[in-house]
Amino acid sequence: MFLTPHFTLKEMTFSQAAVRNAVPNDPDPEALANLRLLCEVLEQVRALVGSPILITSAFRNEAVNQLVGGVHNSAHRTGLAADICAKAMTARQLAECIRDSSIAFDQLILEFDSWVHLAISLDNPRRQVMTVRKGTGYLPGLQ
Repeated sequence: MFLTPHFTLKEMTFSQAAVRNAVPNDPDPEALANLRLLCEVLEQVRALVGSPILITSAFRNEAVNQLVGGVHNSAHRTGLAADICAKAMTARQLAECIRDSSIAFDQLILEFDSWVHLAISLDNPRRQVMTVRKGTGYLPGLQ
């Protein structure tokens, strides 16, 4: 089922950890509605960069979030975050493009120079930008 023209429910709920552990990862109605909103923002990102966006992780129910070691209040749990890459650019380039755009986001994190965590908000997006690397924790901005 397509949530938007380029993003499916299957890719927004797929988890290797869930598959390996035979744990279902189905969103409730509220998370499904949030995933639709998130996919609308991802469509904007796709248009911005002119390249397909790859979803490495999006929705995680509580069980899956625990399996992957996610924090309890992760926006992934409510369908408001996705970890993404773009085919046409590095993770840093993608993060810089999103940061410099008018796309409304709550949190943008360049993670380990390998992917971008993009979270949205239902009300007041903070446009918080951070970088995380092994051994450094979360650093403000794109380091």
